[in-house]
Amino acid sequence: MAHGDSPLVQRRRLRTELKRARQASGRTQEQVAAEMDWSLSKIIRIESASSGIGANDLKALLQLYGVTDPEQVDALLALARAARQRSWWTAYRDIAPQPLLQLIEYESAAYVIRQFETIFVPGILQIEDYALAVIQNHYGEGPGSDKLRALVELRVRREDLFDSENPPSFHFMIDEAAVRRLVGGSSVMRRQLRRLIEIADRPNITVEVIPFSAGLHSGMNGPFEIIEFADPGDSDIIYRENPHGDIFSDNPEETLRYREAFEKLGRSSLHPRNSAARLAAIADEMS
Repeated sequence: MAHGDSPLVQRRRLRTELKRARQASGRTQEQVAAEMDWSLSKIIRIESASSGIGANDLKALLQLYGVTDPEQVDALLALARAARQRSWWTAYRDIAPQPLLQLIEYESAAYVIRQFETIFVPGILQIEDYALAVIQNHYGEGPGSDKLRALVELRVRREDLFDSENPPSFHFMIDEAAVRRLVGGSSVMRRQLRRLIEIADRPNITVEVIPFSAGLHSGMNGPFEIIEFADPGDSDIIYRENPHGDIFSDNPEETLRYREAFEKLGRSSLHPRNSAARLAAIADEMS
């Protein structure tokens, strides 16, 4: 799927247009909710691109905002239809956590993805047996459970993004602790590390290791992911895993802070070529 074809991209473009139209009409979100007889949360979800909007609701909203030009109305209706299209990951909505599906949707629409990991190999890079061990440990599911199989399948399918049309540019920085932690046994780890070396050879993918010798660094507070979009009008997204619930933010100040943190981490990491050598050496140690 090309970046511009993603339902998320369409929702974000629609939300930008609707927010602009609301502001031009001089209305607050609270006023719109009252006049449309909607809950405030509904207009907030629409303007945050976390949910779509039906054709009838959109027509009524545009009428309220005074948007009556037929071409403009048709263009916005087309955006709304595209935004409501189902994607492959919606088949897992009854099994997978909603934040994970939201993350996959953001990644599918991304232009650049920067990720820092401290504990595990990044999910999108995990081979099946590694993912199986991680997910089984996290959910406590039995080896033959349908839920476990589905979650592993979902995690492995994320890698399809690497071979998609116009794939994002990826930059992964991984703490050495994550690549030395024995997950699934030594055989699994050897294959996982060799997969990292293999994937890092692609022109749009960079993998760097932050060695133990770097000591304390700015990423010790936890893993995070920065998701950037091709359209300058689409604000970047920060994703952080949290014991009390995963967090997404498009606050510009927070985005800038994490971009600076990622750049600072880069000064502690090994060069990609040296990172590959370090990964190979660690794989050889796991016998």
